[in-house]
Parts: sequence; structure tokens; C-alpha cells
Amino acid sequence: MKNFLSGAMRAPRHLATCAVAALAITGSATGLAAQDREAVTIGYAISKSGPNAGGADMTVTPNYELWIEEVNAAGGLKMPDGTRLPIEAIAYDDRSSTEDVVRAIERLATQDKVDLILPPWGTGFNLAIAPLMAKFGYPHLAGAAVTDKASDFVERWESSFWFMGGSHDYVSAFTEILVAEREAGRINDKISMVSVADGFGIDLVKAARPSFEEAGFDIVYDKTFPPETSDFATIVSEASNSEADTFVAFTYPPHSFGLTKQAKVASFNPEIFYLGVGAGFPVYPNIAGGSVEGVMSLGGIDPNNELNSAYRAKHEEIIGRAPDYWGSVLIYASLQMLEQAIERVGLDKEAITAEISTGTFATVLGEETRLENNQLRAINWVGQWQDGAFVAVSPEGSEGLAAVQLPKPNWD
Repeated sequence: MKNFLSGAMRAPRHLATCAVAALAITGSATGLAAQDREAVTIGYAISKSGPNAGGADMTVTPNYELWIEEVNAAGGLKMPDGTRLPIEAIAYDDRSSTEDVVRAIERLATQDKVDLILPPWGTGFNLAIAPLMAKFGYPHLAGAAVTDKASDFVERWESSFWFMGGSHDYVSAFTEILVAEREAGRINDKISMVSVADGFGIDLVKAARPSFEEAGFDIVYDKTFPPETSDFATIVSEASNSEADTFVAFTYPPHSFGLTKQAKVASFNPEIFYLGVGAGFPVYPNIAGGSVEGVMSLGGIDPNNELNSAYRAKHEEIIGRAPDYWGSVLIYASLQMLEQAIERVGLDKEAITAEISTGTFATVLGEETRLENNQLRAINWVGQWQDGAFVAVSPEGSEGLAAVQLPKPNWD
């Protein structure tokens, strides 16, 4: 497969030797290892190049590396009989291409014949590979995909699992905040909205339009742009001229970063500035020149949650940098569930699927993490930068959530 990287990918600073060596093995060696059960072979395709690389390298790849490092440092995945098998991993660069991610999954299943396949980054890519994962019988732990059709997909592909919730969940929680702010007299009833023409943006904006309109808001600017867009001067200018107090962007990291930089250049500072993926990345304050206070996005964390704090410290120690404030912990929790399912039922893919679907697991999300209809529902829906941290918020604040602080201060 041309241009796929089957050699060693970037490893965390303290990655165990057995995990590093696994990235360089060939397909034939992989099949032998899986057959002899001297190791568990796990494959994945991830964006190491192209526009999706930034998001994948922040949310997905580090957690795969962290998990493999921890499992192998403990001697490997624990089997039902108490023995342990180390993980050997094969990773391919999907080059941010739907065609390439599909071809990579096919190769992992039919040529490399790996025991398990971990999912790619992004809603569109997870939707693209879902039929293949079901066809080959692999449990599909879609940890970096937002879709309102998860229940439909579960009915169609019973081995698919969805960990990020649906667009309606995020939009409804955000709409509740908008209504509270309007009733308090802090914003008008106008919204300017932009979205990327990809699975994530399409799904979110489809949920946002009726939610905003039913709540009595007027979407005065509604612009969709191609994923490869890098110049946002016109979009920011038009949004600024719309007289809307609320700016919403359902975007991927390059667009979230580009919009932020252009907003600062143009002194575009609406009372509510809400971005998509990337605004909850630890690097975002650097992108925004330090003036991130009040910026909103999906996700957020409870800084007082000890399980989450321990996970973040471990991530920084092994990977060398902090995880994001949204999807990272969900990805890691899905891997913990996979590991515990294997310990209970072994490597039979159908048995693993059944266990993840019905079991209860101890994860960084809680000691009794479980799925509802193959979906994770215990998720923070809206986050905001407050005092240097991206925290989960609600209009009034509640257990584990901070109260929203608006209007957003000026950029400088």
C-alpha cells in the first residue's frame, strides 16, 4: 500500500522497548504472533499527515501510546487464565484521506490479520470504517466521533460503540446557556454560525439550526466552508458585520486556530465566542496569544476530579505533554474498557463486543463506567476557559460543573 507508514511512528519519551519494536514488525510476523498467542497484535490507522494530523496527534495517538506503554510495562494484557501477553502494534498513516483510512483498515484485517483494530480520529473517518469493522467482526470503539445517528448505527452494526455523544447533546446544552444569557440581557437574539463541510461540522450544524431557531434565535449568518480552508478573513469580517452577539464555529483544529488568529487581528470580540475541536487543546492559549478567557467549546473537565487529575499527570509524565480537555479522557477510558473486557473473556472478538456492551468497568471516568445502548452518556457537553483552565460549565453550575462566565472579555 503506497505511502502508508508501517514503520515506527513517534513514540512517547519512556515507551517500553517491546512496544517500540512492535511498530516495525511485518504483516507475516504479525500473523504468526497472533496465531501462537505470544502477543496480542493491535492495528490502527491514524492521521500523521494532512489537515487531521493535529487533532489526531492531540487526542488519539498519545492515548494509544500511553495505554500500550502501561499495559506492556505490566507484562501485557491479562488473559482470563491470569497469563499476560504483550501488545504488538501496527500503525498506518491515513494521510487525512478517507480512501486511505478505509484501505488501511482492510489491510489490517485481511493482510496483517491483527487481533484488534483501534479507530481513527474524526467523525467522518469513523463513519467511513464502521461497515468494515462490522464486516470483519472487530469491536469499533469510536472515541473521536460525534453523531446523532449512534443509535441507528448500533442497530445496524452491533459491534460499534460511540463514546462522544451526539450533536444534539452538545447543541442542546449550549442552547440552554444562550437562552439564560439572553434572558439576563447580556446578549441579543442574533447568531452568526460557520461550519466545516465534513462529518463533524455537518452533523453539528444540522442539530444547531433547529435548536437555535426553536429557542427564538435568529441565525443571521450561516456559512459552510471546505475542510482545506485556511484564510478566514472574509468569514470573520462577515460575521462581525452581522451584529450578532454570539459567534459559533463547528470546526476542526486548523479552522479553530485560524479563526482565533483572524478574530484577534480584526478585533472581532463577540460576547460569546464558541469554537469546535481545538479550542479545548492545551496548546490553544499559545495560539490565542494567552487571551483565551471566556472562549467556549465542546467538553471541559472538572479540575477537582481526582481520577481525571491522575490521568492527566500520567499523560504528561509518559507522553511529555498534557492531554486535551475533551476527547482524550474518553479515548483512554475506552481502552481501559477494552483491556478489562479482554481480561474477562479473552481475545474472542464477539465475546469482547458483548462484554463491552453489557459490562461495568473501572475507568478514569468513574469506578462504575458503563454504556447505554453501546453509547457513553456521562459526558461534559460545554466547556469554557476560566482562569487558565478549560472547565465544564452550565448556566448555573452544578456538581462537577462551573457556572458560565460571560460576556467574553476582550482578546487583549
